[in-house]
Amino acid sequence: MSYADLATAARRNIGPFCRACPVCDGRACAGVMPGPGDKGVGRVAEKNWRSWQDMCVNMDTLHESFSADTSMTALGRKLSLPIMIGPVGDVQRHYGDRYDTVSYNRCVLTAAAGKGTLAWTGDGLDASIMTEACGLIGELGGTGVPTVKPWDEATLDEKLDEALAAHPAAVAMDIDAAGLPFLRGMNPPAGAKSPEQIARVADRCNEVRVPFVLKGVMTASAALRAAEAGVDAIVVSNHGGRVLDGVPATADVLPSIVDAVGDRVEVLVDGGIRSGLDVFRALALGARACLVCRPFVVAAHGGGENGVRSYLDQLQTELADVMEMCGAATIRDICREMLW
Repeated sequence: MSYADLATAARRNIGPFCRACPVCDGRACAGVMPGPGDKGVGRVAEKNWRSWQDMCVNMDTLHESFSADTSMTALGRKLSLPIMIGPVGDVQRHYGDRYDTVSYNRCVLTAAAGKGTLAWTGDGLDASIMTEACGLIGELGGTGVPTVKPWDEATLDEKLDEALAAHPAAVAMDIDAAGLPFLRGMNPPAGAKSPEQIARVADRCNEVRVPFVLKGVMTASAALRAAEAGVDAIVVSNHGGRVLDGVPATADVLPSIVDAVGDRVEVLVDGGIRSGLDVFRALALGARACLVCRPFVVAAHGGGENGVRSYLDQLQTELADVMEMCGAATIRDICREMLW
């Protein structure tokens, strides 16, 4: 099934906030929270998507014939494609009752592992969200990435204990989640973290040789501070516009961040990436891999685990097609000169 087919099927059982649009561009759910929308006037999610669409690629078929190889390495793992499924913390709050967080995580973790890539799991005020996610990742032999919120120190230590016990592919923190409206003034508290606090988390992960990823980096300066704190990877992300209105698109800040950190950390990116062509654009700007989140919720509602695999297949096929039409036989061959 194509993503458009999955979206059509999903409309029967998703909601009431998500419209399962045939193109998940952020327009129909602008400002809708709870739900999949963004904060304030609700234009950041659409801006993320639009910035990729405004970027042209250089078609070049004057080369030997080849079948593009989409495999690559990220977070120390060999993946079949440079696409991972992004985290959702509280599926029922934002997308309706068809899935609880456990059943959704099982769906995407299993589908991603079967496809040779990784799904990331979320976190929330309900402590069982993290506990159950880590249990599932442990069952799958660590094939997943638990994502913790920037909690107070005591809560964070407990969450890290659970995450590291699952022997995951990596542990992530979405540090920008400090701006989520439904975490404001709640218990346990979440908030900004200093480089020293991040360094302590990185040290804990490094002690057991688990990569630590900081998600929610939007400036070259913050990327450099993250690298100095010892993180292994960052995700250039504005949380889909859900934490702060009026920020730039991830595509617009990605090149300066890549240039600033060089090879010191792996640079991943999310935000409005919806096709294999978008993935190609992100890799050409220097990202190691991409995270895609909201459309996989729709794919799960439209076709369950098979729907998630179908969308991964579609993204991989689209990416391979662009690579072949632009002269990139492997992921390593994709470069900025392939952008117009």
